[in-house]
Amino acid sequence: MGKRMARHSKPLTLNRYAVCRACWPGILSIVLLFLFIGGSFSALFMVASNDELIIALDESVYLRNVVSFTLFQATLSTLISVGIGIFVARAFARRQSFKGRKLILQFLGLPIVTPVIIAALGITAIYGQNGILRNTLDHLGFSWSGSIYGLSGILIAHVFFNLPLSIRMLLPVWDRIPSESWRLAAQIGMNSSQIFFWLEWPALTKSLAGTIGVVFLLCFSSFAVVLILGGGPSSTTIEVAIYEALRFDFDLPKAATLAIVQLLICTIILISLHRWMRMQTISYGLKKTCQYRSDLNQKGSLSIDLSLISLTILFVALPLIAIIYKGLKGPLTQVILNPDLWAAAGRSLGIAVFASTIALLLAVALIITSRHLLFRYKLNSLSSSVQIMGSMTLAAPPMVIGTGLFILLLPLGIAFDSAIFVIIFVNAILLLPYMMRTIGPAIMDAGYRYEILCWQLDLRGINRLKIVDWPLIRQPLGFAMAFCATLSFGDLGVAALFDTSGTITLPVLLYHQLGNYRFNEAASTALVLMFLCATTFFIVDRGIRKWRT
Repeated sequence: MGKRMARHSKPLTLNRYAVCRACWPGILSIVLLFLFIGGSFSALFMVASNDELIIALDESVYLRNVVSFTLFQATLSTLISVGIGIFVARAFARRQSFKGRKLILQFLGLPIVTPVIIAALGITAIYGQNGILRNTLDHLGFSWSGSIYGLSGILIAHVFFNLPLSIRMLLPVWDRIPSESWRLAAQIGMNSSQIFFWLEWPALTKSLAGTIGVVFLLCFSSFAVVLILGGGPSSTTIEVAIYEALRFDFDLPKAATLAIVQLLICTIILISLHRWMRMQTISYGLKKTCQYRSDLNQKGSLSIDLSLISLTILFVALPLIAIIYKGLKGPLTQVILNPDLWAAAGRSLGIAVFASTIALLLAVALIITSRHLLFRYKLNSLSSSVQIMGSMTLAAPPMVIGTGLFILLLPLGIAFDSAIFVIIFVNAILLLPYMMRTIGPAIMDAGYRYEILCWQLDLRGINRLKIVDWPLIRQPLGFAMAFCATLSFGDLGVAALFDTSGTITLPVLLYHQLGNYRFNEAASTALVLMFLCATTFFIVDRGIRKWRT
């Protein structure tokens, strides 16, 4: 035992063979990602030749309009979501002791795991032509001639999803401000505006770029929101244009060109923001680090904070309540007894299980490899590169990858036969960045605290996982698996692209009902989908959290 400890306490000799042997899971994962994504991209470039691409970029009015609208709506959605999110997060950070705060923050996390198509239905029920808001305004004697379809509907939906995300990404900023700064601000009597500009804003700027980047990429690659609420050619984004080019026009060069354009834009954005796209843990805002604030009792501050929090709760709650109400009013029993619904639900569940499991395996392999490179071999740059590779899949939206694979498999005659496997793998790639960002900090923290001890005790593999890693990663892993499974369960994107009788998922079935104007049936189906997503999240999260080795 003494000889073994002495052997492992010495610095490890850096050689290529040792590094490759220790890091083979991450190397294998990177190779698989490159083969899968590279095959998709190669198919796109083969169909869209360089000449065609240049001509399209230069002369196509349609392409310019689509790209312009995509950038415009993503920019506007990001500014509104993050701009409001800053002040709502500030209100939560300033009011840390009111009853029900934790429950409210958990409730505001619901849009993050709510299927897009459900939220779109709820938003239509509130803000649509015959929606609750319009009827209420008419009853009060006010008129509103705006339409929910088009830019306004897209903005409302994007803010619904991304405002809670922005709040939860920005909340940790206040926990990082030193308590000494709060004491000093209180001693010199800073008011609310001075505190914001001199204390909070400098801290916000360190995380703001990463938050803006994530929200912008999500809005830029949004598919289901624009498909349902776009309202026509003038409100078409690149992803919807790709879908229409494949499903309706069967114009492969056009679809490939659009996919390449989207890929280039996403890549440029991600590279520009890569140093700010670090792993961020989700905060529940429970750390009381602002107890020395001098503006807590400032005139008007309490009413402003409570108004911001109340309006945010109302904005999030109304579409969800509308779905529950309309779903219960619809033919719920008939929908539940429909065997097609449960066949589609089973297909969605299978996709969710396999996609989230594959994403987990890829994420763990990449993070553990990064941990080995950082703590065992002191290769800091290489370790960061491995983490970035896992996040670079954000530059490859699922519709782009799906389009490439569709084009690649079409000549082989198996594009639709292998659709279910393509949907699973594309969803896994979509989920990979979220999985890494959720479980990554816990795994890296285990390495920071126990790596040397594990070397000395020759603790590795399954034994290290059971004894060292599992107690630290169990809780974030439960949330990560539940979050990813729910996202995959309610995803409409790639499943709509490969829409055949054998691959109809529950969101696709719901989309078919809407397309056939079966709105009452669709409302009940949406309620079932929401219930199944919530149940999946609860079971997976609780099951993993309570699973002890």
